[in-house]
Amino acid sequence: MDVTNGVRDSLAVTLAGPGPIGVVLGVAGIAVVVLLIGAFWWGMRRRDQELPPPRPEEQPRRPDHRTEIRESDKHGSDSFPDDGRGLSPYELGSHGNEVIPPDPDRPRD
Repeated sequence: MDVTNGVRDSLAVTLAGPGPIGVVLGVAGIAVVVLLIGAFWWGMRRRDQELPPPRPEEQPRRPDHRTEIRESDKHGSDSFPDDGRGLSPYELGSHGNEVIPPDPDRPRD
C-alpha cells in the first residue's frame, strides 16, 4: 500500500532531500534568520543610544502674543469688462503678470 500520494517526486522533497541542494538551502535559511536577528539587535542598540524624547515640561512654551503678522499684498488691477462678458485670450495680454510698484507711503526696512 502506497501512502505517499505521489509526494516522492515533488519539488519540496527534491529540494529538502539529503543532497547538495538541500544542504545549501538549509544553510541559506539559517543565514537569513541570523541576519534578521542581527539587524534587529543592531537597530535596538542604535535606538538605545539616541536621546530620549523631551518631557512635557521641557517642551518650548507658546508666546503670549502673536509672532506672525499677516498682511495682504497689493495685486494688480483685476478689472474686467463691465458688461459681464469674459475676456478672450488675446485680450488678456499680460494680465496678472504685471509688476506692481512699491507703495510710496510705506518706508522700507
